[in-house]
Amino acid sequence: MLLCIDVGNTETKLGAFDASGAIVGTWRVTTARRRTADEYGVLFAAFFSAANFPIGDVEAIVVSSVVPVVDRPLREGCEKYFGVQPTFFTAATQRSIVVRTDRPTEVGSDLIAGAIGAVSFVGAPAIVINYGTATTFGAIDADGAYAGVAIATGLQVSLDALVGRTAKLPQVALVAPGAVIGRDTVTAIQAGLVYGAVGQTEELVRRMRGAIGQRARVIAAGGMAGVVAAETSVIERVEPHLVLYGLRTDHLNASRA
Repeated sequence: MLLCIDVGNTETKLGAFDASGAIVGTWRVTTARRRTADEYGVLFAAFFSAANFPIGDVEAIVVSSVVPVVDRPLREGCEKYFGVQPTFFTAATQRSIVVRTDRPTEVGSDLIAGAIGAVSFVGAPAIVINYGTATTFGAIDADGAYAGVAIATGLQVSLDALVGRTAKLPQVALVAPGAVIGRDTVTAIQAGLVYGAVGQTEELVRRMRGAIGQRARVIAAGGMAGVVAAETSVIERVEPHLVLYGLRTDHLNASRA
């Protein structure tokens, strides 16, 4: 069994893959910057126990992390509780995709893993959108190379900033209100944020297709992907575990090399 771990700024996602390549278990926890190795180990062991997966079945662990402070305790937790030394996936060490940016080794590991996953699902050219703490729009050229990315503020971050800087605006559920003209404070905020994200998505996709090819497929991931995808036809596929699949694909490629 292969365990893939995607450490993001807000959440950490885990995915267990069996020998056939099927994802047989997924879990999501808050990314805690002060979590110890034992806390990681006990937490992950509890997930496996609840799913009736023996810890001893884990033969390899691959980690993508954009939060360096958690890397050491996460590594130690994996070694102590799974008996496996994890491999940390980075743009510099991966060999699955050419990164055609000015500083290829500095591109976030989650962006590259998502791009690898996107190519495995929809081919190239492609645009891979991740609606997370930040909203990222990665561009994959027709030859399968990672061309670069546009980064915007994530929806939840936008809402938090709006509420934090205005005295009377409340936190609201980030869902489409059904009408672009809000009739009260809640629906007004929802309309501005959700439909604003839809407009942003459509315009950036339009411009990126102009740069990498009009036939570029669009695949989305992240917590808000389903909400935005339901309001626009430019997103062709939502794959919530895209980064995990990308980590698995790169692991297989490295094993065959």
